[in-house]
Amino acid sequence: MEEEFIFLKPATLRPANVGDDVHAELLGHSPVSRFISHEFLASQIERPTPVFDRFEQASADLLAFRSRLARAAVNRGVLAAGVGAPFQTEGWPEVTDVERYHTVETEFRGLVPDHLINGLHVHVGIPNRDAGVQALNRVRVWLPTLLALAVNSPFWRGTDTGFSSWRSVHMRRWSTIGCPPVFTDAADYDRRIRQLVGVGGTYDLCTVWWNARLAEDHPTVEIRVCDAQLDAPPALLLAALTRAVVTTALRDGEADVAPIDIAPELLDAGLWHAAREGMESTLLNPVSGTLESASAVTHALLRYAADAIDEVGNRERILGLLARVRRLGTGAERQRAAMRNGGRPALAALLTQALTAHD
Repeated sequence: MEEEFIFLKPATLRPANVGDDVHAELLGHSPVSRFISHEFLASQIERPTPVFDRFEQASADLLAFRSRLARAAVNRGVLAAGVGAPFQTEGWPEVTDVERYHTVETEFRGLVPDHLINGLHVHVGIPNRDAGVQALNRVRVWLPTLLALAVNSPFWRGTDTGFSSWRSVHMRRWSTIGCPPVFTDAADYDRRIRQLVGVGGTYDLCTVWWNARLAEDHPTVEIRVCDAQLDAPPALLLAALTRAVVTTALRDGEADVAPIDIAPELLDAGLWHAAREGMESTLLNPVSGTLESASAVTHALLRYAADAIDEVGNRERILGLLARVRRLGTGAERQRAAMRNGGRPALAALLTQALTAHD
């Protein structure tokens, strides 16, 4: 898992450029912060986790790191937030002083001020790139469903956008984004992504930013559709569901089970729809190709991945975490409720308390 966090000033909820300081404090000082890294902006930090094969490992690790991160933020008079986008912004953000990030700034120009976005990326191991491509061909149709569960960015520049994942709307303006196309095999995938390099700001293979892709540095499928999460439980839910969906897709690819056939324009519209509605209304069911209730589409995903969920003993955990989402709401719903009930101070309190929440 890769979690991106942003540091905010408590009174204004504007970005605070303390990423370098926190990185220097946390890097390598304990097993849970061994892999901490810089992110694009000086107000951000990214934390790739170790590889997990059990839910309990992931839970303990995420909570331990978030506790350390919260303390580091408090020591600097700021708060660390797991949000897809900050409540408030101002001017041109400070880019982290790394050559790669300055290249992104040069290539993407006027998009940079709106790139104050944070995601949760989940990697699932694959035996080889051919198997990974076959998994991508089958996972792509479930990306809108995963996004709906992950929505956590309703505000932009102090205003409710009417979308539950405004981060997703920002991402649509980059040159390679959305659900990946269908590929024949790994050779087809590799040929086509190499053709993208040099076109539209895609200056290397790592800037092919589809919501699902093959990782170039690891033997994994990487699912990148999710907003960063307020607290650890929904991040664990999304990781467990992603693992199950990718595992099922790998098996279907090996057994030559045909991918769900859905028109690319319908899938893309379904992704936009999920960014707006979250879990509060309807979603595109890729099986039927029609809009259905969010709960019905979630159950369709659970049916698709049922065997993979059950064999690792995650069914009760997943059902319990889904019930928690129904009870508390998605991150977007919780942020909106905080604003309604107490304005900016209540939202700041939610962001602070949620970072280390575990139930």
